[in-house]
Amino acid sequence: MISGLFVYNHKGDLVISRMFRDDITKSVVDAFRANVIHSRTGTRSPVNVMAKKSFLHLYRNQLWFVAVTTDNANATMIFEFMNKFIALCGSYFGKFNEINVKNNFSLIYELLDEVLDNGYPQSTDPEVLKIITEDAAKKGATLEDVKNLSSQVTGQIGWRRADIKYRKNEIYLDVVEKVNCLISPSGQELSSHVVGAIKMKAYLSGMPDCKFGINDKLMVIKKKDGGGDKKSAKKRKDTAPIAIDDLTFHQCVKLGRFDSNRSISFVPPDGEFELMKYRTTSNVILPFVVTPVIQEDENSIHMTIIVKSAFESKHTATKVEITIPTPSSAASVSVPGSGTSKGKAKYKGGANAVVWRMKTFTGNKSAQCDIHIDLLKTAKKKKWIRPPIRLDFEVPFACSGLSVEYLLVRESKLGYDDSAVMKWVRYIGSSGDYETRY
Repeated sequence: MISGLFVYNHKGDLVISRMFRDDITKSVVDAFRANVIHSRTGTRSPVNVMAKKSFLHLYRNQLWFVAVTTDNANATMIFEFMNKFIALCGSYFGKFNEINVKNNFSLIYELLDEVLDNGYPQSTDPEVLKIITEDAAKKGATLEDVKNLSSQVTGQIGWRRADIKYRKNEIYLDVVEKVNCLISPSGQELSSHVVGAIKMKAYLSGMPDCKFGINDKLMVIKKKDGGGDKKSAKKRKDTAPIAIDDLTFHQCVKLGRFDSNRSISFVPPDGEFELMKYRTTSNVILPFVVTPVIQEDENSIHMTIIVKSAFESKHTATKVEITIPTPSSAASVSVPGSGTSKGKAKYKGGANAVVWRMKTFTGNKSAQCDIHIDLLKTAKKKKWIRPPIRLDFEVPFACSGLSVEYLLVRESKLGYDDSAVMKWVRYIGSSGDYETRY
C-alpha cells in the first residue's frame, strides 16, 4: 500500500519523513522536490508517476503532504487516509501548518506508527488514539479508559464510550449547503447543483438511539406505502420531497435500516461530527438573479447590473458580494454618483473588476449598479472576452429544498426520551461557483 509519507514546506525543505517499506529509498525525496515542487512547467496534478513509483500529494496551508507507493494502489483510499490524518492532527494541535508540525514532531511520528501498519491504514478515530498515545498519557488518560479501549476498537460501536454523562442533553444540527450554477447571457440556466452536508454536535448521555428524517422522495414513497412508524409521522412536516442524487453517511448510521425503509438511524459520536453528505441536481433554488445590460462603443462601455432576490421576504441574505469583471484595456473605471441603489461598489485595478458589496439583502427586492468604463485608444483593439459575473452570499435556508422532518432521541438505559432533549436546527446556504455570463 503506502511505502512512505513525507511533508515538505513551500520551499521544498523536508519537514516529516517516514518510510514503511524497503521498496523505496531516500532518493524519492529529491525526485518529488525536483519534478513537482520546483518544476518549471508548473506540474500540479495530484498524482505523478516517476521511476515506476506513484507520488500522491495534497497541498494544505503551504505544506506538501506526499504519499509514495510502488503498487497499483487505490488512489481514492490513499487520499481519503491523508485527509483523515490531517483532520486527526487538527484534533490534537489545531491547524496543520509548518509551525504546528515542527512543534509536534514526536506526536506526529507516534500517530503515524499507530495509524499505519506496514503501509496499510488502520483506525484514525481521534477518540481511540487520544487514549493510547503517549501524549494522552501525559494529559491523564485513566486506567479505566485503557481497559475499555479493546471493546471500543473492536466492538460494534467504536466511535462512542458508554459512560458519557451530561447535565443537559442537547443536540445541534446544521444543514450546510453550497449552490453552484451557470447562467447564460439570455438568462437560461445552463447548469446547477447543490453540494450539502448535515453536521451535528451531540451532547447526550449514555448510548442514545437517534432517528432522523428528511424530505427525500424515496423516503416519502416508503412512508406512503406503510414503511414509516407512527411516531415519526406525527413529527413530520408537510414539505415537498426532493430527489437526492448522492448520499454518503458517517459510519455510525445503520445502513441496513436505511436500505430497507429509508430511515436514518444512528448512535451519534460524542461532540461534533458530519452525519451525511449529499448532492442534488434537480429543482435547485437559485436565490439571486443577475441581469447585466451592456452598452459598448469604440471608446467606452456602460454597464448596468441589476440584482434581484428570488426568495421570500421573510428571509434576509448576508455577506452579498458581486464581482463584475472589466476589460484589461480600461483607462478608467468609475461608478457615477452614488452608483448603486444599495451597498457600495469599488473598482479594484489589480483584479480588473468592480466589487459590489451589500451587508444584507431582503427577499423579493432588487438593487442596481451603474459602471462607466473609458477604454485606451489603441491602433489594434482586441475583442474583450467577457468573464462571467460572480456572486457570493449566505442565506438562512437550504437551496436544495431539503428539510429536517423529525429528529428523535431515546436512551433506554438511563431512562430519558425525546422530550428531555434540547434540539436546535439551523439552515446555512451559501454560494459556491455562482456565475452569470453576459
